[in-house]
Amino acid sequence: MAGIVSFGAYIPYYRLPRGVIGQMWGQPGGRGEKAVAGSDEDPVTMSVAAGLDCLKGIQTKTINALFMATTCSPYRERQCANIVANALDIPRASRNADFTNCLRAGTSAMLCALDAVKAGSLNKVLVTAADMRLGGAAGGDEQAFGDGSAALLFGNEKVAVEVEGSHTFSDDLCDFWRDGDDKFIRHWEDRFGREEGYLKIPAEAVEALLKKCNTAKGDIAKVCLYGANARVQATLGKKMGFKPEQLQNPLLDTVGDTGAALPLMILVAALEEAKPGDRILLVSYGNGSDAIMLRVTEEIKNLENRRGIKQHLNIKKTLNSYGRYLRWRDMISLAPAARPPAGAASMSAQWREHETAIPLYGVKCKQCGTPQLYLSQSSTRAHICLQCQARDDFEPYRFADKPGTVRSFSHDFLAGGIDPPATAAVVDFDGGGRGQFLMVDREPDECQVGMRVEMTFRQLRHTMGAHTYFWKCKPVRD
Repeated sequence: MAGIVSFGAYIPYYRLPRGVIGQMWGQPGGRGEKAVAGSDEDPVTMSVAAGLDCLKGIQTKTINALFMATTCSPYRERQCANIVANALDIPRASRNADFTNCLRAGTSAMLCALDAVKAGSLNKVLVTAADMRLGGAAGGDEQAFGDGSAALLFGNEKVAVEVEGSHTFSDDLCDFWRDGDDKFIRHWEDRFGREEGYLKIPAEAVEALLKKCNTAKGDIAKVCLYGANARVQATLGKKMGFKPEQLQNPLLDTVGDTGAALPLMILVAALEEAKPGDRILLVSYGNGSDAIMLRVTEEIKNLENRRGIKQHLNIKKTLNSYGRYLRWRDMISLAPAARPPAGAASMSAQWREHETAIPLYGVKCKQCGTPQLYLSQSSTRAHICLQCQARDDFEPYRFADKPGTVRSFSHDFLAGGIDPPATAAVVDFDGGGRGQFLMVDREPDECQVGMRVEMTFRQLRHTMGAHTYFWKCKPVRD
């Protein structure tokens, strides 16, 4: 039976307390905190991060499709799933697709992946969902929205979570929307969306699914229910006839409403605690509702080395500066930079190096076995072995999944960009190889020679409407 083979998630390192937001505007702060993506993160980079977590121990060359879901694509015309697949070293022959423009995009991608695997047209499909929706300053959405991502691998071998059935209602009830020029989310009067949409449509989808699967509500261990706020989510769960202990924590107090990614993130959190035989009900909402019935198998015991939701919740830094958040989201005008901006991205150079630079491949000498990472402005292709001086006798060697140790570092306060200072670090990789990378998710005073780091896929710059991505390093915090 086709189903979920592996899962993973990602929550950004920084958390903004809602009290800090409220204090800025002289309003009640609300409960808890929300996850805030860094200034160099977006749905593409967060999808890569969740994908890396999901694919631990899995050969990426065996995956033949990637479906990326988001309502906040950095491009209106460019397939972001290709960027994610390239960074994760998924083969060029993969059938990639973007699922966008709807809060149900994540579960829609799940169902399409499942159908493709069931039909036999695809063997393994990676689904990622990531969002970083933006609410206007001093509004309720600013308090509610958080950033995050999740990834699920679908296949028909070593299935950890079987899909027993699903039911979908598609309704053009427009309670949240953005047009092509909107930076912030718009929505209609709250009561309309709540009474006619959220408290009605998902309940109808669940009732239809329970009847289709001949399953009693008491047989369900956990209900993973999308909700924009905890109170209304609990109301919907009660209306559906579920007990409070059956409702999986919606992550709203610790992460926030992560849009299309939220149902999948809640599901990952449930799977981290699930036991073989548990039935889990996944329910999304947005222009309709998807209800999906899942059953956990014995294979779930083999998926315990993921960071998932649980570990990422503990890996955090409190962001006590609201001004820093505004800078990251480009919501205020800043003083001109002290140095000229970087040049425009070269699309021809990106294509020329896409097989090596984006998945972060170096080489390994076939004669002496020395790994080598060659990085220059124009090429990532090495020709001479640094150890034995053999010429053009290499095999590919990937560094993106290798941790390392900081050999040296420096802080640049003059040209530190949107979040100064910029920290450059020379990294010695475990197993050999050395490279220089920008370091992120760190405080300047914690940097030191000998600290352990891992690679993370981030934005380098955004010029002339083009986003340039590459790998940076960040401290290992497990």
